[in-house]
Amino acid sequence: MHIRKNDSVMVVTGRERGKTGKVLRVMPDRDAAIIERVNLVKRHAKARGPQQPGGIVEKEAPMRLSNIMLMCDKCNAPVRVGRKVMADGDKARVCRRCGDPID
Repeated sequence: MHIRKNDSVMVVTGRERGKTGKVLRVMPDRDAAIIERVNLVKRHAKARGPQQPGGIVEKEAPMRLSNIMLMCDKCNAPVRVGRKVMADGDKARVCRRCGDPID
């Protein structure tokens, strides 16, 4: 999986194209991720007591992983992700554009 929680990503296709945000949750079984303030939908919520009134609530919906790309901090652009074995034997995600480790 090339996307993880707390990664900075950019949407590359769809109606949200060009928006960036932080990954809040990854769902590998659904091949999707929830991104902060991206792909907002409106849901009708039933009142759950005085602290949680009912009404129309805006929340983030899952987005397919194929529609988002990881943002490289050094390149400041959406990049493809590669894997590299480091000198100490650990695997790390690397930017395909500049070659820097992302983790």
